[in-house]
Amino acid sequence: MKHTLPGWSEFVYDNYNALGFGFSPTDRPSDAVFSIVLYPRWVRLFFLQDGPSLDDPEKLLSGNGRQVRSLVLQTADDLDTPAVKALLKQAMAGHPRPATSKSTTTIRSISANQRPRRPPPRL
Repeated sequence: MKHTLPGWSEFVYDNYNALGFGFSPTDRPSDAVFSIVLYPRWVRLFFLQDGPSLDDPEKLLSGNGRQVRSLVLQTADDLDTPAVKALLKQAMAGHPRPATSKSTTTIRSISANQRPRRPPPRL
């Protein structure tokens, strides 16, 4: 994502059940447009502000909220598929380009209570 979003700010959230990375064209977390969240069994790409308005002919997006849509990433290569790239491009279109190409990373929170990062064994 850093390669796709030069100059965007990255915010890291380590909460009790997942590790999240938010991406914003400004230094404000509330302006985040995307996030990637790592759960024990899957990884999800979230479109945080314009999810319902995105043109999604492949029907990749799930969710029915007023702002957010997401999709499961099977591998990191999924970010390079034409359908996902088209969604990313659409979501970026309505947001200002950062003045600089230098990205920043900020650790926003670390939860004291965390669930195990490894998924429990299947029975």
